[in-house]
Amino acid sequence: MISPSLSPNTGRTDVLKALAVLLMPWTWKKGGALLWVRQWFVDYLGVGEVAFFNSGRSALMAILESFGIGAGDEVIVQAFTCVAVPNSVIWAGAKPVYVDIDESYNTDPIDAEKKITKKTKALIVQNSFGIPAQIEKLLLLAKKYKFLVIEDCAHALGATYKGKKLGTLGDASFFSFGRDKVVSSVWGGAGYINAKCKMINAKWKLKEIEKKLAYPSSFWIFQQLLHPIAFSLILSLYDVWVGKVLLVVLQKLRLLSFPVYRQEKQGKQPQEFPKRYPNALAALLTVQLNKFDALLKKRRNRAEQYATALKLRIIDGAGWLRFPILVPDPGKIQLRAKQSGILLGNWYHNTIDPTGVDYQAVGYEVGSCPKAEVAAHRVINLPTNISSEGAKRVLQLIIEL
Repeated sequence: MISPSLSPNTGRTDVLKALAVLLMPWTWKKGGALLWVRQWFVDYLGVGEVAFFNSGRSALMAILESFGIGAGDEVIVQAFTCVAVPNSVIWAGAKPVYVDIDESYNTDPIDAEKKITKKTKALIVQNSFGIPAQIEKLLLLAKKYKFLVIEDCAHALGATYKGKKLGTLGDASFFSFGRDKVVSSVWGGAGYINAKCKMINAKWKLKEIEKKLAYPSSFWIFQQLLHPIAFSLILSLYDVWVGKVLLVVLQKLRLLSFPVYRQEKQGKQPQEFPKRYPNALAALLTVQLNKFDALLKKRRNRAEQYATALKLRIIDGAGWLRFPILVPDPGKIQLRAKQSGILLGNWYHNTIDPTGVDYQAVGYEVGSCPKAEVAAHRVINLPTNISSEGAKRVLQLIIEL
């Protein structure tokens, strides 16, 4: 089964690590794995402060709190995004202000400037699918109107803009280690405050927030450790009914967690966020980070393969977590692909994803971001963490349809 969403990074070494950590519950919350992960990110990002949390949304909340952003403040976010982003703004007490997207599926600087007010305190720059946003223009807006720039690198670890690493260009950035991200520990995230940020107190505030948070419950950690083990079976049996039944049963028994909690669709904050990043998940991440370069190279190779065959433009520096294309009828193609053993991605098939989000609760007005709404109705994602032969299967399907 080819899929960009059902734990695409999980391999034999990930399963073995999960099994080993599962049998050592005394290491689940504290241990040496987090120290290793912290040093990896320090080396990668450079001078600044990095802190770790149980999710990317927790990391974003911590950054907003470090900057003192809250009640009465506005934060610009783009439409064509996951509800986790505007929710983090709402949970911090601020108001998300939505802007439309450009051709790269990222924040449109022209529309962003129209939405700036005296209450604007920050702009969150999404780098959808690992494709760099127009960061230079957005930084100029921030300088002109005096607000902060927070880079959303949930899709963009390893991606660059004009040779510079995404995540190091704004005042702050956050990363996600979700089940279908660049590197995965099922849940987890990091927040980074750049050394060049003029709010010098923000760096130590971020660290203090991390220290004061509690760890997730042992049961929550158990759920995440079980995930790669379970999915090694689910994926191998997914094209027959056994894998699908196993997935549903484990979710019904709450042995596997969902990527978005039900109350998040209503703008509400689950008790699981924010929390600290537990050592058990850091242990899973060490395996992923050790193969990070190979994963990045494979994704870029597959993107070039798709772009060449479909006569599309390849974007310099992109990390290509997924390869997005617009089609007239995504549902038809996804169904046909599923029948062929291929699960195509659907980021973001809602203007604010996933299905069921209460737009009013998260402050989005339908019709306010027309380009994002069109993209949401027409986009499909081609998987990039697959072999060249797998990509040929995907291309054959797309070209035939």
